[in-house]
Amino acid sequence: MSGVASRYPGDEEAQIFYALALAFSADPNDKTYASQITGGGMLEQLFSRHPDHPGLAHYIIHAYDVPPLADRALEAARRYATIAPSASHALHMPSHTFTRVGYWQESIDANIASAATAKRDGATAEELHASDYQAYAYLQTAQDRAARRLVDALPEMAGRFDPSSLSAAAPPSAGFFAIAAIPARYALERGAWAEAVALEPKTTPFPYADAMTWFARAIGAGHLGRTAVIRESIDALERIRERLSQSGETYWAEQVEIQRRGASAWLAFADGRRADAIAEMRAAADREDATEKNAVTPGPLAPSRELLGEMLRASQQPALALKEFEATLRKEPDRFRALAGAAGAAAAAGDAGAAKTHYDRLLKVAARADTPGRPELVEARRAVAPNGAR
Repeated sequence: MSGVASRYPGDEEAQIFYALALAFSADPNDKTYASQITGGGMLEQLFSRHPDHPGLAHYIIHAYDVPPLADRALEAARRYATIAPSASHALHMPSHTFTRVGYWQESIDANIASAATAKRDGATAEELHASDYQAYAYLQTAQDRAARRLVDALPEMAGRFDPSSLSAAAPPSAGFFAIAAIPARYALERGAWAEAVALEPKTTPFPYADAMTWFARAIGAGHLGRTAVIRESIDALERIRERLSQSGETYWAEQVEIQRRGASAWLAFADGRRADAIAEMRAAADREDATEKNAVTPGPLAPSRELLGEMLRASQQPALALKEFEATLRKEPDRFRALAGAAGAAAAAGDAGAAKTHYDRLLKVAARADTPGRPELVEARRAVAPNGAR
């Protein structure tokens, strides 16, 4: 693409596709984001001349779909849906940026519109993909009843899902991924550990989607001390990682390896080997920090560093836990469990100022939450009320 762009410098579409190629071929381990910045800068220059070009808005969002760069895509994200209001993927794409910066209600609104348009057009993979992003945003704001409606709607959507149909931008893999991810998110974000263990693993053409269910089961079983379930999940994740490695899917093999290490940490934790558990979860978190999420997902089922914070807090190390929760929030702004974890850890560590900051933020993020809502919200309201009156 560089050669094409060089040979035809006056062809703006050639420049656009070169910039896109730079962004999409970027090494997920390169934390300078040099390729994304170069490609995104080219796209932004062209967007200033062609503000109604849908491809430019779309590709800017993708180029900057990493935590340190996401703010750069906000203008394109806010304009894209108005440029192509009849296209379900155009309605969905702004939520990539909204997710990165913690604009949860904007993500919900974008994906409600996207899913409705996708259903109208018979683009079920797109509908499922939008529903996954929508469920993620509902769960960050503790709108659990709304998230439950998406879980309940999954069987009907899955019944309409035809993996051979390429009727929209979202590929079949996005549909399979959403079918696995939505119920797993619904269980884990609410701390419903028994529900997580009860999830039924499936085998699909996309092993990394199947891994989501096994990982969720491992986390749930870790909290319940069900070591046999954790061991079963570790074995399944190892088989999936090996399949991905053998097929040359190195990115996804690494993501599943991170999940396998996280599951192994939960096994050590359930066995009472807490120092080993914390060391293994820290290793998983370091590996996760060294890579980036794929566009198919709004975020990991449970960030490894957030899980590390929860283990440290459960091990009576609240000051260390606070550091891990705050590190999670720098990468995943306004995640409910990270905010609640940070607030609780700060309170336990005697850091009243940090506790109030995180409790206040949690209540603001969850302003539309179900009432009375999750236990974390009840605690937050009590903590910030005068004399603990509420």
